Amino acid sequence: MKLGISSYSLYQAMQQGSLTLEEGLAWAAAIGAEHMEIVPGLGFDFIEDPGLEERLMQRAAELSLTLSNYAIGANFITPNEDVYEAEIERIISEVDRAARLGIKLMRHDVASREDTSILRFNEDLEKLAAACRRIADHAAAHGITTSVENHGYYVQASDRVQALVHAVDRPNFRTTLDVGNFVCVDENPLLAVRRNLPIASMVHIKDFYIRAPHRNPGEGWFRSAGGSYLRGAIAGQGDLDLYEILAAVKSSGYDGFLSIEYEGMEDCLLGTKIAFENVRRIWEEV
Repeated sequence: MKLGISSYSLYQAMQQGSLTLEEGLAWAAAIGAEHMEIVPGLGFDFIEDPGLEERLMQRAAELSLTLSNYAIGANFITPNEDVYEAEIERIISEVDRAARLGIKLMRHDVASREDTSILRFNEDLEKLAAACRRIADHAAAHGITTSVENHGYYVQASDRVQALVHAVDRPNFRTTLDVGNFVCVDENPLLAVRRNLPIASMVHIKDFYIRAPHRNPGEGWFRSAGGSYLRGAIAGQGDLDLYEILAAVKSSGYDGFLSIEYEGMEDCLLGTKIAFENVRRIWEEV
């Protein structure tokens, strides 16, 4: 197991201008991280800063920090075929960027809809799978495994993720398994993690505070698909049973990257550091 963090965890500081991505790498290495996951568009942008690729690789090498996963947005639900083709080509170009960075794992989104019904998902499934196949086939030439994450409500429940992975039917298309995100669609996170571990290429560690729909906690919370109130927590301090969840990951034989993804209300550097330390300790205990 290799424990590290997602650059998304440091978005708050990068957005405020108090931390650059390269400084974030050094900070991660200083707390003991073995890798960093790269999430562009949140605090930094490769298009606006064309020299960033080279500086990022150089700084990571200096710190002996692995660049583990490259995570980007995408949506193959488009108004017409021209836009659909353009979106596929855009993601393929991002695969090429991941290859230049020496990254072997890449997560891309697949769809977003207001209508998140299973009926609509079944209607969309083959179109989504066709796009993912083409991208995975291109990625295979670079030795890259692509994946879909369980987030965004539409492709978030464990069975929908499984359905897409199996429909794509490529050995290098799997799932970035976020252990916390299942609560956003009111699914038991421990059971969902156990279901999807066999198809996981990457594991995100996240925690949430969860309150019942009739207990409105006020500012800073959002709603699950079923109406529960959710707020990002420091891993190990929220309502998820991370002991049982991490025990399930460990007993499965998973030996890849674990990535802290912090999105709480506390200072991001403090929250990420405590989350990192908690997960490292819990992993040793389970």
